Parts: sequence; C-alpha cells; structure tokens
Amino acid sequence: MKLITRISIVGILALLVGFTIVKTEVVSGVAVPVMSTIPVTEETSLVETSAISYIDKGYMTASWYGPHFQGRETANGEIYDQTSFTAAHKVLKFGTILRITNPKNDQSVIVRINDRGPYIGGRQLDLSKAAALQLGMMKRGIVRVKVDELSLKGVNFPVITLN
Repeated sequence: MKLITRISIVGILALLVGFTIVKTEVVSGVAVPVMSTIPVTEETSLVETSAISYIDKGYMTASWYGPHFQGRETANGEIYDQTSFTAAHKVLKFGTILRITNPKNDQSVIVRINDRGPYIGGRQLDLSKAAALQLGMMKRGIVRVKVDELSLKGVNFPVITLN
C-alpha cells in the first residue's frame, strides 16, 4: 500500500478513535508543551469525532476478488494488492472511503475505492480479499452488506486519488 494511503487511513482512524490536544504552559519563564488526551467513550464519541460523518448508501450485494488479479493494474492505475482494504465500484469516485458492515455477524471494515467493477449482474461492490476476510464472507463469496460513505466535513472527497 502506498505511503499516502497509509497516512490517510491512519488519519481517518485517528479521527474515529479520538485526538490529543497540545497546549503550552509557562514554567520558570519557558513555554513547555503539555499534552492532554481526551478520552473517547460511547457518550462522547459523536461530539469528538464530529469531523467525520457517515452517509448511508444502503445495502449492496458484495463479492470479493483476489489471487487472479494480484499484481495487476487497477482502473485508477494502482497495482492491485489483495491484502489491502480496497474495493471496486462502477461509479463511485476513486478515493471514496466506505465503511462496509456484514449484518450477519456485525463485522465492519473501512475500504477505499480504487477499481471499477464488479461486472457480474446483481453485484454492486467487489471487495479485496483482506476486506472479505475481515467481514467473514470468504466461504460464501457473496454477501448483502450495509454501506456507509465516510465524509470529512469541509473536505471534498476524494481525499486520495493515486492516479
């Protein structure tokens, strides 16, 4: 996975988990940084992560793709890596970040759109092998999933385009 992708995913995850405030205090005439962490609980997480909103995209039928496409070029020019958390969709912009939830087991994963497809009727989303493993859909192969788009308030998506 490219460095910019990793940095962006870490940044989004940091916003989902919480954040740290750095302030300075004057001690003996010298400004010293003082760090304080704001704990995130279920009650406070909505307030402290208000920079992120989830846009309900409904339910989609998802399949997964992996070994046959490993190392090939994706539609946005990246090299496909089945161990990355990526997905293919026919029309969503490259770089769109989605939260995919398997309602059968409540497992969720964050993926980034980097390819086009699927090209089999009745399917709207193709997930990487890593995403499929996380969602527990490897054996079945095709699952109806809940899809939410992550949106950073004040930032136009796609945050990342690697082409």
